[in-house]
Amino acid sequence: MGDFIIQFSNWIWDTPMLVLLMGGGFILFVYSGFVPFRYFGHALKVVSGKYDDQNLPGQISSRQALSAAIAATVGLGNISGVAIAINMGGPGAVFWMWISAFVGMATKYFTCSLAIMYRGKDSAGVVQGGPMYVIEHGMGKKWKPLAILFCVAGVLGLLAIFQANQLTEVTRTVLLKPYGLDAGDTTKWILGIGMMLAVAVVILGGIQRIAVVASKLVPFMVVVYFATVLIIMLKFYDKIPAVFWQILEDAFTGNAVMGGAVGAVMVIGARRAAFSNEAGIGTAPMVHGASKNNEPVREGMIAMLGPFIDTVVVCSLTAFVILITGVWESTENDGVTLTLAAFEMGLPGIGKYLLMLSVLTFALSTMFTYSYYGHKCFNYLFGADKANYYNYFYLVTIVFGAVVSLNVVVSFIDAMYAIMAIPTMISTLYLAPRVKAATKDYFKRFGNG
Repeated sequence: MGDFIIQFSNWIWDTPMLVLLMGGGFILFVYSGFVPFRYFGHALKVVSGKYDDQNLPGQISSRQALSAAIAATVGLGNISGVAIAINMGGPGAVFWMWISAFVGMATKYFTCSLAIMYRGKDSAGVVQGGPMYVIEHGMGKKWKPLAILFCVAGVLGLLAIFQANQLTEVTRTVLLKPYGLDAGDTTKWILGIGMMLAVAVVILGGIQRIAVVASKLVPFMVVVYFATVLIIMLKFYDKIPAVFWQILEDAFTGNAVMGGAVGAVMVIGARRAAFSNEAGIGTAPMVHGASKNNEPVREGMIAMLGPFIDTVVVCSLTAFVILITGVWESTENDGVTLTLAAFEMGLPGIGKYLLMLSVLTFALSTMFTYSYYGHKCFNYLFGADKANYYNYFYLVTIVFGAVVSLNVVVSFIDAMYAIMAIPTMISTLYLAPRVKAATKDYFKRFGNG
């Protein structure tokens, strides 16, 4: 079964997803009139809260929605996912992650604008947003099978098994194995149960508690991680120019991949970027659709900052640490253990503990928000009165994620993400003209005061 999951994931990401996410995203990027570049400054003003109105329908503020979305995207994909990309595709994969990020900004602008434009109500009458409601209310009832497909994949793909797996690994490597305290599988089970209980305290309190915790946790975790990486980069500052050129050169030669396959480097970069910033997957629209905002374009502006923060900033920090320390060429490690080796080389003695703190906050923040995404999908499929059952299923799978192999976990999540992207991108491309019209109207009204 594990081999089938890995093979299916590799097949669907080889060409279909590259065309859909990168090709579709590039179309949206151009069709938008290069919105991510033209209105980046305006997006920063909007996210400052200048235009917030707490009396509008919704459950959280737009800033809280962005914090929750970033809490999901700025996670182990930035620490472990980048390491996997470099290990598989070499430095060139980082360049294609950057390209995916700028394309992803346009994608998130459209998807999250649509999430406000076509909000719906669940069976309890609560206002909800997300690709499933965009499909049903924007495209029509005949397209509902696409909405169901998205939600089924979301229920399975938005489990926290990857985060549980990598948090377990780094905890054993940093805190237990050096002191002879690791008991193998028994330790994995104990850590899995501990994570399950910690996550339960937050997610059983609903989106309001998740948003409050995320808005406190996100700034802290980004500052700690950024400060640690900055120290390492200053220590190896003389290697930064060479590493930068290595990224650019390898992106178009594929030297680090067997056979010099540039296409393989592009696929690896796009695949890991999609896992990290989730643009086009359809997760962020679910939380942005719950914000107290009646301006679709304004919410889209806020949302498009996510891929920039996640991939251009945070993923790049991880990549440069791994590359300037050279550990990617001199170790058999993969995933979080590769990043761990880089931090330990950069800051001997203390680096691994600082990374441990970052991994802990990154993983938990993602676990909190993913539960909300899966809950919304389950709500759509089975009704609001049964949605809370999903939380218990979600919590149990955290323990499962702690004990299974990394390859199977990554491939399973990647496969579900790919399936979620299909209805998300189809609906976004189909309804893109309506966002384009709304954009013109918004800035016309904005210019008139």
